[in-house]
Amino acid sequence: MQIYKVGGAVRDRLLGRPVTDVDWLVVGASAEEMLAQGFRPVGDDFPVFLHPKTQEEYALARTERKSGRGYGGFTFYASPDVTLEDDLTRRDLTINAMAEDDHGNVLDPYGGLKDLDARVLRHVSPAFAEDPLRVLRVARFAARYAPLGFQVAEETQALMRSLSESGELSSLTPERSWKEISRALMEDRPDVFIEVLHNCGALNAMLPELDALFGVPQPAAHHPEIDTGMHVLSVLRQCAEHQQPLTVRWACLLHDLGKGLTPPEEWPRHIAHEHRGVKLIKAVNERCKAPRDCQELAVLVGEYHTHGHRALELKASTLLELLQTFDVYRRPQRFEEFIAACEMDARGRLGLEQREYPQAAYLRAAAEAARAVKVQPLVEQGFKGAELGEALKRERLKALQAYKASERA
Repeated sequence: MQIYKVGGAVRDRLLGRPVTDVDWLVVGASAEEMLAQGFRPVGDDFPVFLHPKTQEEYALARTERKSGRGYGGFTFYASPDVTLEDDLTRRDLTINAMAEDDHGNVLDPYGGLKDLDARVLRHVSPAFAEDPLRVLRVARFAARYAPLGFQVAEETQALMRSLSESGELSSLTPERSWKEISRALMEDRPDVFIEVLHNCGALNAMLPELDALFGVPQPAAHHPEIDTGMHVLSVLRQCAEHQQPLTVRWACLLHDLGKGLTPPEEWPRHIAHEHRGVKLIKAVNERCKAPRDCQELAVLVGEYHTHGHRALELKASTLLELLQTFDVYRRPQRFEEFIAACEMDARGRLGLEQREYPQAAYLRAAAEAARAVKVQPLVEQGFKGAELGEALKRERLKALQAYKASERA
């Protein structure tokens, strides 16, 4: 029995990055031997065991064979005669197909060290094309390691393009896709994730509403980058630089989908794109099975982000409607995330990344003014039920009118 550290733990140590999870591979052992040593089996699908003391996962070396569609369409063979090289060849990228023995020696049968040095993400074998999930994984790794200069190898891009064109991506479950998408959006360069998917055709296969934005022009006066798809990439990059949460990043990803529905004869203007985009955002939310908080914020940002940009011009009544829509009284955090998304949208424009966004402070202060109106005095005046609601609304409107007047003074 030989035990090796494999995968991401080896890769990240060599890159000088923090190692959080360690994967252990056992070569030359049977399931019976593992059980005899006190290891406890995990699940039924794979020969994986928990260490009796550390509770870390130890997997038996195995090979796999394509037996059906999708990332789950494989049969596995685990036996003491499966070698380290046999196991590593089924992995996705060369930089993930290295092992380390208990003396710290790196075993690298597929050139992972060379690709680490060259900053290349390259597939291990043609079997890469058997698993559609690897398209998303490679794009996610590209997003993670882009700050270190990593790029996807041309031949790997070609395999990813073939997978995208094969229809295999449709076999991915929404839950599995969302896991990869959500993790990628939280990487240092989420824009690279979307760009890689766009370049290999996967974005068109999975999120055609988003892919349709590339090549759609916007007015250069407001968007010097012009291309709507490039604008979305810039907004995502701003999200990462400002360390926005997943809810904000997801909303920013989808906020301009309505521009993909603008007839070309109306370009570069996109009148009412906010309202046109709502149905597309809802469709993507449902298809990806995004969490409820992500879904809600995405729809609201899509419909109202231009309100955020025009905040200083809004009438007090329109401002009140906006605050009511977001329920700033009971859900202040959602409105704060809306403001953040609007600011990222404004900063995600070529040459305007550092421009101030006074609308943020203005909207926060407006929400505070509305929240400062107390209910109890109205109750003491005898208002109740629907009348109390109307009276509260009138007082909040007065508060917002006073706030606007003070801002103009």
